[in-house]
Amino acid sequence: MPIDLTDIQAVYKDAGEHINFTTLVFNRTDQAAELAAVQAFAESYPSIVNSMNIRYPDAKLAVAVGFSNAGWTYLFPNADKPKQLVDFEPVVGPKYTAPATPGDLFFHVRAVTEAVVYEIMDQFSEFFRGVTTVEDETHGFRYFEGRAIIGFIDGTENPSVLQAPEYAVIGDEDPAFINGSYAFAQKYNHNMDAWKDLPTDQQEKAIGRHKFSDRELPDEEKAPNAHNIASQDNEGGVEHKIVRMNVPFSDPASNVTGTYFIGYSREYAVVRRMLENMFSQSDRLLDFSTPVTGNLFYIPSLSMIDRIADGNL
Repeated sequence: MPIDLTDIQAVYKDAGEHINFTTLVFNRTDQAAELAAVQAFAESYPSIVNSMNIRYPDAKLAVAVGFSNAGWTYLFPNADKPKQLVDFEPVVGPKYTAPATPGDLFFHVRAVTEAVVYEIMDQFSEFFRGVTTVEDETHGFRYFEGRAIIGFIDGTENPSVLQAPEYAVIGDEDPAFINGSYAFAQKYNHNMDAWKDLPTDQQEKAIGRHKFSDRELPDEEKAPNAHNIASQDNEGGVEHKIVRMNVPFSDPASNVTGTYFIGYSREYAVVRRMLENMFSQSDRLLDFSTPVTGNLFYIPSLSMIDRIADGNL
């Protein structure tokens, strides 16, 4: 059974110009009412997105909506679930820890127009006000040339557009959930003062690439725990890829600046190994970047969302 690109949410497309990441937690006071809200949303979701695309075809709207293991189990206690959908467990390294934080529902909305992102999230949120609380809402933006907020070109290791579905979309290894995806979301706060004080050549050693050209440094010039070494998954002698997006966010007056990382993958196991490598090796970037959230979500196919709307799981 091949992957159907028409049945996939936006899990392998551009990070966008304006971005909203929102994580909600169910109140868990009335499961029937909370399930009804999800079903009503699922019924309206395609038409809301289609309408916006018709009204603003140049906005390049892209949306992904998903459920954590806790959220899926709470809403659909008798339904099967994706093989690798689990509660995210903290990753503990010798110096740093990737925490696990709550979340049941996850939204990733991006477009070239902020008004479109706002309108979509406002309409989505109408279904959930009163039955959920907000765990996190982060507004991101595209930095110069699409660089990460620390100044380096982002997405160098991503597969090409044509290859991306192979790495980001569940296939026939889990046929009941084909065309879905696993999304790992993790928010980092940066010590930008310390990073800016680091000379450019030391920043390059920390990342493993030249800052201006993005050319990879020779291995002997990299820090032993350079980011582009520590963050790889080479299980079985093969480099495994995911579709990753690092989205800047900032409140400059409050001196709060960071990166919202979202990784879409066919297998959560790949993401887990990447994280374990990063934290076990004390990735040099972690000396300047503190993870403050972490959760795993399943992004259903569009046909699965139709089944949710119909109560047919």
